[in-house]
Amino acid sequence: MEARQLWSAIARAVLEGVLPADKQVQALALEHHLGRLETAIQGLAPATRAELSELMSVLGMAPGRLALTGLSTSWGEATVPEVQASLQAMRLSNSQTRQQVYHALRDLTNAAWFSDAGSWVALGYPGPRPV
Repeated sequence: MEARQLWSAIARAVLEGVLPADKQVQALALEHHLGRLETAIQGLAPATRAELSELMSVLGMAPGRLALTGLSTSWGEATVPEVQASLQAMRLSNSQTRQQVYHALRDLTNAAWFSDAGSWVALGYPGPRPV
């Protein structure tokens, strides 16, 4: 449950402006996104999945979340601006570990979101050309 709250909070922060504005439609879009994210993670190499699982465990505990992200609020209660500020702090950190956590969270979120052809319209991307 905590991992879903984490990924949902990250998605709302990273995808702000791309997510549907209507809260009910946004909730449905996030559920579909979390399903795609889970599928993407299942496709990773076992060692990578294990590392990601460890990261989710650390970020799921208040001390780990605070140490790596600077976020004092739980994922389920954090606001979009709070999560965005924590992501920005990780991105600009002198710590390579914090930067790697930022990139993992952002990259997996974007990959799962933009892998859905329904998200391409917002980008003006017509889809891949036939070969």
